[in-house]
Amino acid sequence: MAFELPDLPYAHDALEPHIDARTMEIHHGKHHAGYTSKLNGAIEGTDMEGKSIEDLLKNHSDNNAVRNNGGGYYNHDLFWQVMSPNGGGEPSGDLANAINEAYGSFDKFKEEFANAAATRFGSGWAWVCVHQGGKVEICSSPNQDNPLMPNVGCGGTPILGIDVWEHAYYLNYQNRRPDYISAFWNVVNWDEVSKRYASGK
Repeated sequence: MAFELPDLPYAHDALEPHIDARTMEIHHGKHHAGYTSKLNGAIEGTDMEGKSIEDLLKNHSDNNAVRNNGGGYYNHDLFWQVMSPNGGGEPSGDLANAINEAYGSFDKFKEEFANAAATRFGSGWAWVCVHQGGKVEICSSPNQDNPLMPNVGCGGTPILGIDVWEHAYYLNYQNRRPDYISAFWNVVNWDEVSKRYASGK
């Protein structure tokens, strides 16, 4: 069965003023839709058809069309889910404990994540991953790569990601990537990130 473009879990303008409606319309309706369509084209009629997106990324990322478009499909699906109009604040519970254990404080964690996102040259993503046992780690990856692929970044399961391709922020922030990264904290859906942490560790 072909992959389908997932619906946004909120309205296009729900994340304003931090992420504007026009950017969301283009980002979801054009970019994510394009990755979805091209992924389906890349696997149609092959032995990859019918496999999960995780399987494709872990075992078939040597195929460039699957790597780029499968990564784009998966990464954006996660991105929409880990944001919310009711987001922001700080994590709690096991996730907060894991962050404090790994980075000393939430503020230090935010600083490390922002640095990973700001210093990713060109297009790419910054990630928070969870490893077996519950350790969290921050890393970044180029293009539409992600840590599910062999030898990319953290090597764990991504639970939080920020898109630092210019199409994710340029209409509102132009070349001010650090401002976009700072605004992102206002929309992070920590409940969703915590669920992903619990299932990934």
